[in-house]
Amino acid sequence: MTVLYAYLIIINAAGFLFMLTDKRRAQRNLWRIPERTLIAVALLGGSLGALLGMKLFRHKTKHDKFRIGIPIILSVQILFAVLIYIFIQK
Repeated sequence: MTVLYAYLIIINAAGFLFMLTDKRRAQRNLWRIPERTLIAVALLGGSLGALLGMKLFRHKTKHDKFRIGIPIILSVQILFAVLIYIFIQK
């Protein structure tokens, strides 16, 4: 479980930092992190970090694929984790 926790911390930190980096690059008209990369990090378990980054930095909040998609990804991941926990307890 320690490896899983470490992975989740790292991937969520990455999601958070990717949102921060992309926001700063957008403000400076620099090369941006592709949207598919931001979504991929969320799908790989970094959805909480990505969502916190979106809210804190007010980034990608007008794009439906992020405004709606990231919370859906997070919800599905939480549901999946709860189901696994319930299954393991039996």
